Amino acid sequence: MAMTTDATRTIAALEARLAALEGASAVRRTMTRYMALCDVPSGALDGESLGRLFKADALWEGIGPQYTSKFGRIEGREAIVAMLARYLPPEPHFATNVHFLTSESIDMLTPVRAKGRWIMLQASGYVDDRAELIGARLDVDFVPASESSPGASQWLIAHFRTERLFDAPWRVSPRPTA
Repeated sequence: MAMTTDATRTIAALEARLAALEGASAVRRTMTRYMALCDVPSGALDGESLGRLFKADALWEGIGPQYTSKFGRIEGREAIVAMLARYLPPEPHFATNVHFLTSESIDMLTPVRAKGRWIMLQASGYVDDRAELIGARLDVDFVPASESSPGASQWLIAHFRTERLFDAPWRVSPRPTA
């Protein structure tokens, strides 16, 4: 028995909605892993790396008055990972660093393009005993790991933009010893 035109359209619409939900979930997982890998100590799992989260020709840029001059525009996966590595162990920069994301908005623009927006709070303690809270706006474009597979379970960062909104000093308490 052949399906009716209405049934075919309904199934196509449901498939598109399911692909959008799965894409948004994959975008969220990519962003969560990115933040965990930038935390100190890192929330890395075996075999994970920042490089696996970016397209080969990805862009990463600081925007706005404070971050344009501090970070500028970095092009390409290797250059982005090298820049981020300057802030991560074994480099002596952060003693502790934790990222919190809120105000999430993920738009599935097409089956192979998504845009995510977040407000990030970064709580950083530095090796020189300074500490600060940083609020930033993140605007990130994503594509499926395989652009020929819109339903791919992994989406990659294609263009990462961060704009500092505020900063404030804070105090990091020493970790309790056992």
